[in-house]
Amino acid sequence: MGQDQSQEHNARNVSTEQLSHELAQRFARKCFTPLEITHFKDVFRSLADEQGGIHYWKEETLCRFLVIPDALGPGPVLYQMATYLGAFPFPSLAPSILTIEAMLKVVVIMTERYGKVLKNGKADRNKLLFRSLAVFDRRMSSVYEKPSKESLDALRERKSESSESAVASPIESRYTGGFLIDKPSNDTEEEEDDDELALAALDSLDAIEVFKHDQRADTKIHHAQIPIDNFRRLLMLLLVIAPLDAQESLSRHAQRLTETRLDGLRRVADSILWSFTPEENAGIFYQPFNMIIPVSLPFMFDGLNPLFEHFLFSKNIDLHKRRRKSSVSEPHSPPSLASPTTTEVPDAPLEPLIPQEGEILDLNVLSQLAFFIKGKNLFRRLRLLYQGSDAGFSMGSMEQKILNWHAPSILLVAGSRLPSEPSGTSERAFADSLPPKRFLDGSSGNSTSGRVVFGAYLDVPWKHTYKEAIGGAESLLFQLEPIHEVFRASTISKDYANFTKSGISFGCPPPRTRPVSGLSSKAELGPVSLLLDSSLEFGVFNHDSTGGGSFHASQIRRTDWQDRFEIESLEVWGCGGDEEAEKQKAAWAFEEREAAARKNIRMGKDVESDRALLEMAGLVGNHNASGGSMG
Repeated sequence: MGQDQSQEHNARNVSTEQLSHELAQRFARKCFTPLEITHFKDVFRSLADEQGGIHYWKEETLCRFLVIPDALGPGPVLYQMATYLGAFPFPSLAPSILTIEAMLKVVVIMTERYGKVLKNGKADRNKLLFRSLAVFDRRMSSVYEKPSKESLDALRERKSESSESAVASPIESRYTGGFLIDKPSNDTEEEEDDDELALAALDSLDAIEVFKHDQRADTKIHHAQIPIDNFRRLLMLLLVIAPLDAQESLSRHAQRLTETRLDGLRRVADSILWSFTPEENAGIFYQPFNMIIPVSLPFMFDGLNPLFEHFLFSKNIDLHKRRRKSSVSEPHSPPSLASPTTTEVPDAPLEPLIPQEGEILDLNVLSQLAFFIKGKNLFRRLRLLYQGSDAGFSMGSMEQKILNWHAPSILLVAGSRLPSEPSGTSERAFADSLPPKRFLDGSSGNSTSGRVVFGAYLDVPWKHTYKEAIGGAESLLFQLEPIHEVFRASTISKDYANFTKSGISFGCPPPRTRPVSGLSSKAELGPVSLLLDSSLEFGVFNHDSTGGGSFHASQIRRTDWQDRFEIESLEVWGCGGDEEAEKQKAAWAFEEREAAARKNIRMGKDVESDRALLEMAGLVGNHNASGGSMG
């Protein structure tokens, strides 16, 4: 019987506008609580513009409500994303007018609540987000038309009902103009172009055939590109909102946007951009987007979730005053854009995201790390264990600082590339300690400074390695500058990390304790590896594109390259909370007491025992007194 109903539903002539309305209603019923929907309605209606009975949001309204910093300039990009997502699951309806139904779908997708309705709710939204950012014109124009009077009039005329029951009036039209669509020159190119979330949405409505028909009108994704400048502005916003908590206003983090911070944001964004395309004027295609994000940037879009949760909290609804003594409701004036309905900026100072900034790790790099290490393990949880410029660049100083941290940690090292020919004694000695075969360096077209920043995440506590390496399958190798890339652990080899008197290495075989007869004593580099020498003066990152080691080879740079560099900054940060910090403090205190005790023993703390021993040796006592001789 259910099958017959499904066939009957598919056989009916159901418009995409009607299906879009039905999906919005399902989202409203199943993805939100009644209280959240009440808040959402109040937020939308209190700030909406109205024209001919149509209530909608403009770009300015969206940006002011979310408190998007003007200095970053991502407003038009965010609005473009919203007008595309508001048409979900029908690309042909995009860009949509941001009515209450469209905004509801935007919030559902941005907060990833769709799993309660869609059968394939675990599918990620990356493809949908790419489409929302992309343009289809080969000239890569990032300009698109905003809702015109004519488009609003068309929407009003085609409304079947003007009531905003359940959620709002259905979306009955789309305005013309928007993305500049260029006909593909090669329609025979075959590529999987189905959107999993869109398919799941239409499957839940028993309308797969409608979706397939709509897809034929949509431009193929392999002809779409994200303009570089648009993506740069979005990346800077994503870096700022990475530490955002639920119901926390973005304005609190915008307070940190000094000129120095903005310069750092641009530098980090450019490193990430280079991983997608090395050409400044080129666009970002879907293939690298889809390949890079799961490996190197899996949590990049996580900050959008708490940002759009703000739609579910309105200051106009005071939960403590729901039961009024008077039965007459008091009218309230709608809030202004200058005073958005999101959480007010509190007077209390912000809790630092890190106790102190290092020479490498600052707020920008911290957010960059949060793009591939979960923010809950980073923000307000890092402790600076070791910094070379303070403790000294020596294995002994480093050992004293890091071995008592009983939790995962992050090592960061920054330096300048060495020339192909060694220029000094120590530099030559380092070159002689490495295998003679050397790849070309990994310099990129967007960096002429020669500065490199590498790092590693060790998922176990540090300890000396003698015969076996340490680390587990969650360990990571990564580069942060001038290109962002993450090299994930492999199971082919488990030489994840080594800590010996010979230095520190990731992805290299453990160093031999003694040279083997007939074999070279040179350091062994893994296919994908990072090695710091025993003096912590030089380092080398090796990348063999054939892979086969403890870390996977690059999916971006499928060439062999090697960066040898002089270490300028070296830091180790402990990942953990107060409990780990207290354990480390207690371990340090114990070691200080032990050192003091050893010092007292050497100094002879038991004076009487020491004097007796000295007298027996004839070094002190009355043997030198006159008359002491026996004749």
